[in-house]
Amino acid sequence: MGSMIDRSPLRIGIVGTGFVARHFALELRHRKDLELSRVLTRRPIVGPGGGPGGIVFPFPDALTNDTGRLIESSDIVFECTGDVFHATETIEAALAAGRPVMTLNPEFHVTTGSHFVDKGYLTEADGDQPGCTASLVEEATAMGFEPLVLGNMKGFLNRHPTPEDMAFFGEKQGISLPMVTSFTDGTKMQVEQALVGNFFGHDIACDELIGPETDDLAEAASILGDAATDLGRPITDYVLSRKLPHGVFVVARHRAEQIDALRYLKMGEGPYYTLIRNNIFVHLEPFKTIERIRQGRPPLLHNHRRPTLSVAAVAKRDIAAGERVERGCGSFDLRGICVRIAEQPGHLPIGLAERLTFTRAVAKDEIVTFDAVDLPAGRAVDIWHTIERNALKAPVAA
Repeated sequence: MGSMIDRSPLRIGIVGTGFVARHFALELRHRKDLELSRVLTRRPIVGPGGGPGGIVFPFPDALTNDTGRLIESSDIVFECTGDVFHATETIEAALAAGRPVMTLNPEFHVTTGSHFVDKGYLTEADGDQPGCTASLVEEATAMGFEPLVLGNMKGFLNRHPTPEDMAFFGEKQGISLPMVTSFTDGTKMQVEQALVGNFFGHDIACDELIGPETDDLAEAASILGDAATDLGRPITDYVLSRKLPHGVFVVARHRAEQIDALRYLKMGEGPYYTLIRNNIFVHLEPFKTIERIRQGRPPLLHNHRRPTLSVAAVAKRDIAAGERVERGCGSFDLRGICVRIAEQPGHLPIGLAERLTFTRAVAKDEIVTFDAVDLPAGRAVDIWHTIERNALKAPVAA
């Protein structure tokens, strides 16, 4: 548990200048107990009007390229870049300086985040699907429910989208091409489910998850609840439907003595009860997490010290030896699928799949392993290898 922060207004430093950062900052200026300190960007700062290669941000005077300056001037650091390598370095520095860190960056958590769980106050924020799931689990368990399935409602899935389609939808929705691609091919959702699975100790029923395609959430709950029951432990998964609301759900059980009351409350006959969270305010709900930090409450969500799940890079096409791939997550070369670490030793996490050169051919839909690529050495890579080694150790007997 963190210590309560008494300063008011709290100084919030932001890492990143994308959709979440911009709209969070716009709301931040209306909060009397909070103030924007600095906004860290890696792009050139060229003045209020922006410029070639520069960055346009609602509060240009807050922009800095200096990580140390951001940390010094902030009481809480909010990391929301979606970049694993940059986040790893920035978060390591912020925690070393004693700053609480909240994130909207599940890619960081499932790749290197476990290393930092004991290094200071680190939490994924409420607002995106993982944080909303964690909040829903808190509510469910407080009411006596036993979560059996942590579910994500996904509206559309195309594992091999075209660049033309992704450019159209990226422009239409006002988000980057890599981001919209990672949403569409399922990578983002696989990352999100790995994160909540690791934190709550849930397993997966199979690689890449089950993902029943149905517009009936009760049917999906039955399919996934049965899968968890057959497996003998709770799972993380999703349902695919264009008609269900955008949000998350928990399939849970309750004690037999509550069956009549839950039936009266229109929860159905059981044995599975579905709790839904269908409002996802990605840039507004982090304010709830700031209050959580201020009060000294435990982190809402992280990747656990010793995770069991990872998101492996998978080839979207046949890739020849010698080919170079600049970016994996959100690309047209690679996507990510949720796997058990113990069953895929040596796999390349999608979060590390950047600036790769393939040393041997990899077939379409094949899981990429470290021995198939050359990639730059770095802090994030070293941390992942340590996490994997620890995850593969035999469990300690009770």
